[in-house]
Amino acid sequence: MKIIIVGIGKVGRILTEQLSADKHDVIVIDCNADLVDKTVNNYDVMGIAGNGASYDVQNEANVSSADLLIATTPSDEINILACLVAKKLGVKHTIARIRNPEYEVQLQVMREELGLSMAINPEKATAREISRILRFPSAIKLETFSNQRIELVEYKIGKDNPLRGVKLSELYKNIHVKVLICAVARGRQIYIPTGDFVLEESDKIYLTASPQDLKLLFQHLGIFRSRASKVMIVGASKMAYYLACELISMGMKVKIIDSDEKRCREMSEKLSKALVICGDGTDSELLKEENIEQMDAFVALTGVDETNIILSLFASGYTSCKVVAKINRKSFADLVVNDGLVDSVVSTGNVTSEIILQYTRTMQNNTTSSVKTLHRIVNEKVEALEFGVTKDLNFIGVAFKDLELKDNILIAAIARRDGEIIIPGGNDYLLEGDDVIIITTNTSLNDLNDILK
Repeated sequence: MKIIIVGIGKVGRILTEQLSADKHDVIVIDCNADLVDKTVNNYDVMGIAGNGASYDVQNEANVSSADLLIATTPSDEINILACLVAKKLGVKHTIARIRNPEYEVQLQVMREELGLSMAINPEKATAREISRILRFPSAIKLETFSNQRIELVEYKIGKDNPLRGVKLSELYKNIHVKVLICAVARGRQIYIPTGDFVLEESDKIYLTASPQDLKLLFQHLGIFRSRASKVMIVGASKMAYYLACELISMGMKVKIIDSDEKRCREMSEKLSKALVICGDGTDSELLKEENIEQMDAFVALTGVDETNIILSLFASGYTSCKVVAKINRKSFADLVVNDGLVDSVVSTGNVTSEIILQYTRTMQNNTTSSVKTLHRIVNEKVEALEFGVTKDLNFIGVAFKDLELKDNILIAAIARRDGEIIIPGGNDYLLEGDDVIIITTNTSLNDLNDILK
């Protein structure tokens, strides 16, 4: 597909890298000529320096022949205008990054009147990801499929963990829980494991199952942590507001700390059920005074990655609560994750780009299946895709043992129309109307028929 990206900030750069790697015809537009040159030199893309909302600049990019325009500049208004101009010029689909909560009320009108295919609020999307993690604190990361009927969790095996040294075939035989370890990251190696695979200390494992079965597994192993009920957030940002709304709706008690008096007053007015404290969230004495040791979870959401890392290290060393940090810079995130310094890390850029990539993959769908959900795991090197099965699929009703799958492809879970969740074996098969989860190292899989050799 021909895709035009307006704005090469954090999200724009991630999208440029991943979409060009997926062999799309990408054109980037940004007012910063040096940034455009750097992007063109680093990736197999074309670039134009200029205002992406300008009619002339979009004409120069030949927007009328594009399949999709994605506007990710820092300005909501420029993003909306860029999409409007592109739609008038004839582009098929448009996506805008929109941060202002006030515009959310107008999204329906904007979609209809401006021809906007999708609007993404990065802060709100990231807050939802954090709330999922706090709902299941045992996991580093949690993704959902099939309307939350199936979950995929990332979990790291520690020194004294009961999973250390366990052979997968023995695990499945002994636990009597429908769960599948569908991917393992060991150092720089990635495995789609078979029953003979033996788990080791420091392995990062990725499990699929229903929420109930995942809970049963972790309880059986004695490593289950109950859902957080008391959460401390440092940083009274928009993301903190969205996160607090999510957590309060789940019945959690929320405490927010920020040094900006104006932001604290606004947050207190909007969130009557949250306790908002004006103070220096980087002051360890203040955190102790506010009973950080009694919290079930601590979330660092300041605007500075380094501050969030330091806060998270303090919280991890001082308490046993779940610690989550917002870290946008990839090198910092990789450092704290690989060394196990922080429980869970979220990146606004990654969350936003993943949603957009899911949309672009859906646009490419063939009639035999459709990508409903896409999550990139194991440092974006493995994809977990949810396909909807239609009557045109070539192997409906065929037992999996009779199929010859491509290498490094695993059928991880099936959700039937009647609500049944299946962790598949050789005798299982797909039916029309199923949702099926595929795990693969092929990060350009578009159609369910493509999993066969």
